[in-house]
Amino acid sequence: MRLDDSDRRLLRQLIATPEASTAELAARAGLTEPTCWRRLERLRAAGILRGQRAVINWRALGYQVEVSLRITLDKTDPHAFDEFIARARQVPEVLEIQTFLGRVDVRLNLIARDMAHYQQVYRDRVLTLPHISDLEALMHLSDVKSEANLPL
Repeated sequence: MRLDDSDRRLLRQLIATPEASTAELAARAGLTEPTCWRRLERLRAAGILRGQRAVINWRALGYQVEVSLRITLDKTDPHAFDEFIARARQVPEVLEIQTFLGRVDVRLNLIARDMAHYQQVYRDRVLTLPHISDLEALMHLSDVKSEANLPL
């Protein structure tokens, strides 16, 4: 699907104010409300607009520790990826699971209330995940840039 100037304006407005109603988006993008609604539906149908979600400040909810775990799996078992991912999905503190080609196979992003909670999650939940051959923990310090936006 090719985007025209109206689509790009609409997406820019949606990125800037995701909580805006269709009427507000239409006004900001210079469209009528029905046209705005149709364009949003077309963008959804094309898979360009995948949805809207709440962005939660986990620190405000008491989760002060964020860790990225880079994991290499023992690939001698053909089911290693599937079994690992199925079990990793069950860890409530895991916010994100990504798979890669290369030395690192999987990255887990997890949160904990404090270091004691992280230690408990690490020992009781992470180290019991199947097929781990190597694991590197990276403690999150700050977000320098966290953008999912491309220039439209």
